[in-house]
Amino acid sequence: MKTLIAIPARYASTRYPGKPLVSLRGPDGDKTLIRRSWEAAMAVRGIDRVVVATDDDRIADHARAFGAEVVMTSSDARNGTERVAEVATHLPGFDVIVNLQGDAPLTPPWFVEDLVAGLAADSQADIATPVLRCDGAALSGFRADRRAGRVGGTTAVFGQGGRALYFSKEVIPYTGRDYADDEPTPVFHHVGVYAYRPAALAAYSGWPVGPLETLEGLEQLRFLEQGRRVLCVEVEARGRKFWELNNPTDVAVLESMLADMC
Repeated sequence: MKTLIAIPARYASTRYPGKPLVSLRGPDGDKTLIRRSWEAAMAVRGIDRVVVATDDDRIADHARAFGAEVVMTSSDARNGTERVAEVATHLPGFDVIVNLQGDAPLTPPWFVEDLVAGLAADSQADIATPVLRCDGAALSGFRADRRAGRVGGTTAVFGQGGRALYFSKEVIPYTGRDYADDEPTPVFHHVGVYAYRPAALAAYSGWPVGPLETLEGLEQLRFLEQGRRVLCVEVEARGRKFWELNNPTDVAVLESMLADMC
C-alpha cells in the first residue's frame, strides 16, 4: 500500500504555545521537537513520503532548514486530523495516510509499522491507532498527573477485535487497586498516531464536532460519534519508554528518556 506520513504542527497551541520549536536535549545534541518527530517518521519502514504540515512560517522555515518537505495548510484546522485531511487533498493517490503527531518524537518505528499492517488486515476499519498496555509505574504516572490537575496521557478501552469503545484523558477503566511498577495493568495508553483510509479522512472535516469530542478535546472521538470503526492495535514497547510532550513539565521527562536510549 502506498503510504504517506504527515506530521501536523501548529505554533498557536492553547496549552503550550510554540511547542514544535521547543528544544529537546538528547545524546545527539539539542534538536527541536518537530525535528525529532520528523526523524522518528523517517525511521519507519515502508513509507513512501513524509511531510510536515503547518500553517506557521516559523515552523515551515525551520523544517525546511533541516531537510523536511513541508505542506502549508490553512489556519482553520481545528486539530491534527483536519490538518492531515487538508494535506491529503494536496497529495492524492495514497492508500493510507498516517498522522504522526508532532509532539511524539519517541514513537518507535514499529508502532507505525504495526499500525499500518493492522489497518491493512481489517477491511472494516476506517482508522487505526496504537495502544500500549500500562505497567504499574506508567499507571501511577497517569494517576499522579490527574491528581495534580495536569493532562497527561490518553487512555483507551476497546472490545473484541480491537474495536475502540472510548478514549479519555481520565484514567479508564477504573481498577480500584494499585500495581507493582513492573506489573501489567488493564489500562492502555493511547499512542497519538493514526492511520486513516482516505475516504474516512476526507469525510472527517465535514462532520460536526460532537459533545464527546468537545468535552474530552480528543479528535478521534469524532469518528466514534459518527459510528465509524476505529481499530486499536496493541503494540509492544520492547524496552523503549514512550511519552508525548503535553506540558512544559514533560520536557525534562522526554530528555531523560532520550538519554536512556543512548
